[in-house]
Amino acid sequence: MQYESPFAIVQAWQDAANSQNIERLVELSAPEIEVVGPRGSGRGTQLLRDWLGRAGLHLTTLRVFARGNIVVLAQHGIWRSLETGEVTGERDLASRFQVADQRVAQFARHDSLDVALNEAGLDYTDEISVSS
Repeated sequence: MQYESPFAIVQAWQDAANSQNIERLVELSAPEIEVVGPRGSGRGTQLLRDWLGRAGLHLTTLRVFARGNIVVLAQHGIWRSLETGEVTGERDLASRFQVADQRVAQFARHDSLDVALNEAGLDYTDEISVSS
């Protein structure tokens, strides 16, 4: 499937992650996707499978920033226990994506939008308007 923009790929990737659709998530990811988080980084779809299987994270996108193949999302995250479904935490955060060959090649979670934008080489003028 061809997507119109890197943001469209990221949006489909995020939808797959939120719905726990691991096969779709892997399909939208590069085979050697780099996953960067608060505990470090790693590569590959097996790491992605393991992360999704334990994260219990649902992200709602609040703002979108993009230039070229880089996309940063300002988001609100809610973590739930996979066993009980109870909310175990929530906070605002930012996700940074790099897209290559119609797939997400890098996903990085950041504690702040400013850090994510800086790491991506973007700024507030790169905000794009998206319809819901």
